[in-house]
Amino acid sequence: MHPIDLRLYFIMGSADVPAGDPLTVLEAALRGGVTCFQLREKGPAALTGLEKTAFAESCLRLCRAFGVSFIVNDDVELAVQTGADGVHVGQEDRPAAAVRGLIGPDRILGVSVHSEDEAAAAVAAGADYVGMGPVFATRSKADARAVAGTAAIHAAAGRFPELPIVGIGGITAEKSPAVLAAGASGVAVISAIASAPDAEQTAAAFLSAMAQKEARV
Repeated sequence: MHPIDLRLYFIMGSADVPAGDPLTVLEAALRGGVTCFQLREKGPAALTGLEKTAFAESCLRLCRAFGVSFIVNDDVELAVQTGADGVHVGQEDRPAAAVRGLIGPDRILGVSVHSEDEAAAAVAAGADYVGMGPVFATRSKADARAVAGTAAIHAAAGRFPELPIVGIGGITAEKSPAVLAAGASGVAVISAIASAPDAEQTAAAFLSAMAQKEARV
């Protein structure tokens, strides 16, 4: 499997930057220290067809330039076509076990989960990591589940100590240390970086907040 650093996991689609250039935002976030990127091109304003493929290839080139893993949300065919490092699926997407069969053992498989039982199912399906949340209230996803806080992460980390967990949902730089303290390997953000006036500075602030907390432990 391609190595993956989940510490600061940035998720974005073209529609998440309606007033600017998403590639400029991605490059700035990568300069700021983002350690993993997921292309989540979904919704009524999402790119399709050749435009989506071209955008994915541009995102991949940027990630390669910074040595950062490139994950595609749900679209297995696009991930394989572009040579992405992996695929991430939700509970309403194609079953994780089926995706693992399609992408093989060498690509990363991430799964969105909301409970210990869903985490257990993801492990059984061959997931390399899970995204768990929403930890806090979020406006980035209209179909977000009820807020779970950090308790769900703590429970899942205790039951599956070898499973990398990424906390997602309403996470700010100030709140990120608490997510790591609950047992997460990292935090995932969408609008906190995509909508920031300075994506580079915001990404760096996340990493700084997490590093300062660890230094005090």
